[in-house]
Amino acid sequence: MLAWMRLLADPHDAAAVVRVLARPPIELRQADLARVIHLARQRKLDLVSGLTAAGESPQIPPEARERIKRFVELHRAASAALDTARPDLFTRLVLGADGEETGPEPRGRGDALKATLQTLREEVLGGLGRIAGRLREPRLDTDLDISHGVVGYLELLKLTALVQRPPGQSLADAIAELNPRLLAATTPLQREILQTSTLDETLIGAGPPGKLTRPEESSLRPFLPRKGIGLALSASDIETYRSCPLRYKFARVLRIPTEQTLNQRFGIAVHQVLERYHSDGDQTLAQLLELLEAGWRRGGFGASEHERELHEMARVALTRYHARLQSQDSEPVWFERQFSFRLGPHHLRGRVDRVDRLAGGESEEYELIDYKTSRPKTAEQLKDDIQLSLYALAAREDWGLSSSRQAYHYVLDDLKVPVPRGEKDAEALKETVLAVGEGILAQEFEPTPSAAACSICDYRIVCPAAEV
Repeated sequence: MLAWMRLLADPHDAAAVVRVLARPPIELRQADLARVIHLARQRKLDLVSGLTAAGESPQIPPEARERIKRFVELHRAASAALDTARPDLFTRLVLGADGEETGPEPRGRGDALKATLQTLREEVLGGLGRIAGRLREPRLDTDLDISHGVVGYLELLKLTALVQRPPGQSLADAIAELNPRLLAATTPLQREILQTSTLDETLIGAGPPGKLTRPEESSLRPFLPRKGIGLALSASDIETYRSCPLRYKFARVLRIPTEQTLNQRFGIAVHQVLERYHSDGDQTLAQLLELLEAGWRRGGFGASEHERELHEMARVALTRYHARLQSQDSEPVWFERQFSFRLGPHHLRGRVDRVDRLAGGESEEYELIDYKTSRPKTAEQLKDDIQLSLYALAAREDWGLSSSRQAYHYVLDDLKVPVPRGEKDAEALKETVLAVGEGILAQEFEPTPSAAACSICDYRIVCPAAEV
């Protein structure tokens, strides 16, 4: 009920929309939800408008479009009733209190392939009446429904052929052999639907006979941030998955949009001011503060008391930053330097805010610095930090720097906290990256709730753990 109230008040509240879509009476499958979010992002629409547009997309199957249509109808009725209907009638409307069951049938057990064949047969046959009825209607999406019906029949043929494949032939080899033959029999629209189907991913990930991977999860495989045979990962991705795998799924796989908080916008503004200052050649304090004023206007900050306090904090912090920069012995040589390297099957990428060449010593040594506008942490609190460990490894693997130091610069407090990293830290990082990558590829997205993580999570309203 809270989710409905939130999305009716603000159609940009994507987390509330996702919760409504995932619960009765809509119960949109995860893969279809991911497709809708992707479409809304492409067209720069809020999620409610994106759902309306999704009804015309060939990538959305008919069963999902029926569920989306149900949401659009409920949303329209709820919007009209919000200010006029009695509270009890409004509640019945948005919660589907008429008892209508729209959820998918539970899947059977037994052999994974045969169970999938039986399930798909029921879905295809069950949709025949609906598609046949559309033939008599002058609808724009009639061709889409017919094409989805044909693709469903072709996938039935594929599954039947896979069940009958010769002994010793692997599932992957049989699928590779069948797909070109099926594609050759399709129209361009049917080919697009067939090529974006997640059936092959589901079958190959199904595991041993008798264990069929949950379709909602296996079908998310096309939405994972793949890079070659592995994943594209950043320090933030790794930290997010370690703190809560379900949060990673919401943020990086489904990519549910979130609104930036005022403090997040403030941190981004300070980072951008420093980036522009150094790209212009480290000039005067006056020029640094001019960049702050320009960035403040560009960031759309207002004149509330809190925003004025943040502006003054930024002005003082940047003044101290400039003074520290002028007095230090080390020489800043790179700013916002990007890195990219492979670790096992995975592709690690990111960028370092600043790299200083340290003074003195027999050989060149560098310090990797990351700016922070959050509350400072001690070196002890940062002993298990992933970000600087990744930077140290990147400097060696991608930039060829044999020796480097690492530090966080807490800009608002004018405090630099060195965080030593050694070979043991590099080995621990490798193990962590491989473990995180394995978990993501296996689609292990169970929540790991904690008071600290949940209190700042943008996805509490859609998270099942938040209901406990």
